[in-house]
Formats: sequence, C-alpha cells, structure tokens
Amino acid sequence: MNSKKIILLCALLGAFVLIVVLLPPGVLSLDALKMHQQTLVNRVEQAPLQSALLYFAVYVLVSALSIPGAALLTLLGGALFSLWEATLLVSFASTLGATLAMLVSRYLLRDWVQRRFAAQMNTIDTGMDRDGARYLFALRLMPLFPFFLVNLLMGLTRLKVRHYWWVSQLAMLPATVIYLNAGRELGKLTSLSDILSPGLLFAFTLLGLLPLATRRLFSRYIPSIKK
Repeated sequence: MNSKKIILLCALLGAFVLIVVLLPPGVLSLDALKMHQQTLVNRVEQAPLQSALLYFAVYVLVSALSIPGAALLTLLGGALFSLWEATLLVSFASTLGATLAMLVSRYLLRDWVQRRFAAQMNTIDTGMDRDGARYLFALRLMPLFPFFLVNLLMGLTRLKVRHYWWVSQLAMLPATVIYLNAGRELGKLTSLSDILSPGLLFAFTLLGLLPLATRRLFSRYIPSIKK
C-alpha cells in the first residue's frame, strides 16, 4: 500500500473514531430521537438551510463509514422535514455515502475485504457475472446482505461508479420513502420492526427478483421465438 493510500486510510479511521467519540452513547437510538424530537424540530424551524446541510453531512458520514444508525437517521429526516425535502436529502445522502464506502473498499480495503468476506464475495461474483447491475438492484431491495456489506463487496467488482450510483439510488428509494413516512409518526413507534412488516419485506423481495426473473425468461424464450 502506497503512502497516499495509507494517509487516506488513516484519515478515514480518524473520522470514524472522532464520530464514535463525539456521539454520546445511545444518541442513535429510537428512544433518544423521540426524546429530542421537539428540540430538533425547533432548531430546523429557526435555521432550515443550515439544519438540512448538517443533516445531509451527518447522513453521508454515517453511511460512508458504515456506522450503524442510517435507518434511525432516515426516521429522523421524516420527523424534521417535509416528505419531499426529506426524500431528496436522504436519497442523495445515502447514495453518496454508499458510493464513498464502495470506493473506499475498491481502492483502500480490497485485500482486507477479500479475506474477511471470501464466501460472500463468491456469491456476489456469481450474481454479477450472471445478471450484472440487476443483481445489485435485487440486493438493495432484498434483505439478504446488510447495507454496509453490499457497499464493501461491490467495491471489489468491475461495476462502474455511475451504474452503481443510479441503481443504488433507484433501488433504495422505496424503503427510503416508507421510513420517512414512518418518521412523521416517530412518537408512536416502539421499534424498527413496526415499520417493515413481513408482508412488506416479502413484497420488496419480489420486486427485487423481478428484473432477474424477467432477464432469464427473455433469454430462455426469445431465442426460440426468433427461430
């Protein structure tokens, strides 16, 4: 690893440690969000632009550094901003954070990711060779792999950054809107499981499988029709 990569890696580790140290214990919890909701709402009303920029920056950092709490930040966005404002903020912040995490994996952590997640990487390689970007779309919708793991493993593929960006943004949008809408009733939530019911998870899985199934049907039957 050359000196530039070492410096970048040290900077990322420093940012991770700084955020972990500065964030009070339990701040990214549902109870903490509900406790401080009104204070945060008042702050947004007093300084809407600064609040939106700060929220966007924190969301990007949490996503890029794979710090648990993105789902809670999404709920918070729904409680603090209008639905269309929160959708723009979260959609672009989560996609930017995911893309940064993917690039870190591709250029800084490749060897570590290959060693640590060898079995999962074999699954990803097989899916990408067979279905390309459609496989990423399915992974984003289906709860097979955690958000941070998809970012890390996709960094080891040959998928272009622009394709990674728009596929991720499109596939994450349905769940984003659902969480933001749930955030508008933040005070009534008792756990994150209240948001995504088994039926909704099943619907997301079917939606994720749709492009894969369509491709296989076309590849199987279209050639026979042409003949």
